[in-house]
Amino acid sequence: MLFRPVRDDERDADVVREIAAAAFEGRPSLAAPPGPGPTPGRPAPDTADGPGTTEGPGSADSPERAARRRGRVRHLARTDPGGCWIAEDETAGPVGAVLSSRREGTWALSLLAVAPDAQGKEVGKALLARSLQYGRACLRGVACAPGHPVAVRTLRRAGLTVHPAMRLSGAVDVARLGPLDGAVHEGTERHRDLMDSVDRRTRGGAHGPDHDELLRHHTLLVADDLAGSGYCYTRGGRVEALAATSRRLATRLLTAALAATPAGEPVRIGHVLAEAQWAVDVAVTAGLSVTSDGFVCLRGLRPPELAIFSRALP
Repeated sequence: MLFRPVRDDERDADVVREIAAAAFEGRPSLAAPPGPGPTPGRPAPDTADGPGTTEGPGSADSPERAARRRGRVRHLARTDPGGCWIAEDETAGPVGAVLSSRREGTWALSLLAVAPDAQGKEVGKALLARSLQYGRACLRGVACAPGHPVAVRTLRRAGLTVHPAMRLSGAVDVARLGPLDGAVHEGTERHRDLMDSVDRRTRGGAHGPDHDELLRHHTLLVADDLAGSGYCYTRGGRVEALAATSRRLATRLLTAALAATPAGEPVRIGHVLAEAQWAVDVAVTAGLSVTSDGFVCLRGLRPPELAIFSRALP
């Protein structure tokens, strides 16, 4: 088995994207022949030889979704080449990938995926070891994992604490949300310092250059007043990330994001920790369902009350 760094080019971005699709959505990898795919009537698997992230099952990426995934791969390959690796089998070709980053002493696992035919052969373990070696000097770590026992075992053995998470989803009843208790406005790259400051309080280290990538594909909402500061990335009915310095602002930002959901667009907010009861309260008020949604795994961090981690760039 050969392990090599992910290159910042379209070819490797597509290689990683196809490995993830094979691992989490039951689609053939670049090296695998077409197979029967997921059983009709059953959800596509979201498991791999370790934890990973995906934006939900589907038979094919839309051009917009594919661009987001390629953009994430190239962004991390550019900023963190030492934390991004591809595993290649001599005969089967690319069979696994890991993406991770270091930001001000916080290591974050963005993706760990192994194609089905290579699972059970310790490919994921070897990839994660390279990622952990890259983050060895970091005091803190974070990863969002699917609800699968292999993912939990992998990250627990790596020394992370495992925290069950919730998903808030469904159709928003905007009339039940009521008015906002203060101002929320659309943010730009000029709010980087504000967001980095909030990140340091909620996850121990600023996202820094990750905000450039998140801004490319999401609407940024910002609140900043005497109650504190906070931000939220949203796209359609999906909240990608949220962080704030007070429950009042976190509630306001999530309420604003739900109120701005296009009519008929289902909402999906994943990896909400139990500590974020303010988010559950907003969901209940808006008529959303609250269900389980995998795990948030942490090292050197207490579960944050005022943050919802991004799956793509936690």
